[in-house]
Amino acid sequence: MADIIYHPIGVIRSPFTDPQGMPIQPSSAAGARGYILLDDSYAAGLKDLDGFSHAILLYHFHKAKEVRMKVVPFLDQHERGVFATRAPCRPNPIGLSVVRLFSIEGTRIEIENIDVLDGTPLLDIKPYVPEFDTPAVCRIGWIEQSRHRAVLQKADGRFTDDKIGQ
Repeated sequence: MADIIYHPIGVIRSPFTDPQGMPIQPSSAAGARGYILLDDSYAAGLKDLDGFSHAILLYHFHKAKEVRMKVVPFLDQHERGVFATRAPCRPNPIGLSVVRLFSIEGTRIEIENIDVLDGTPLLDIKPYVPEFDTPAVCRIGWIEQSRHRAVLQKADGRFTDDKIGQ
């Protein structure tokens, strides 16, 4: 199979400069403000995005260094397959977040509920559309057993460089 190469379209700026203590999902990043600096060559692609309240960001986990097929996710104490989690140590370290859009001025996009590390390379932006993006019926696998537990609000470092091999 041929290699697939993506190039960042911009960078995500956030208040989180260290993975330790960073929110682990947009729902635990409520109120966290940030912005996107889109490369000027993609400015025309922002046309009409301001009509949406939320957007889906696809980005590269640029600090994930090790691929692991089994991990202990933040909401659990049991080892799970990486594809049944949102852990960053994936074969293709691509992250996804749904954020609230505040404003677009030129190629600067103000956002809220951001849960990514400052300087994260942005791969794509898609409008969030509830009718398309929210299934009426869904199962949530192992998380169903863990949702009664207190949700971890911040990352604990288990997927950062200093924890590799531990």
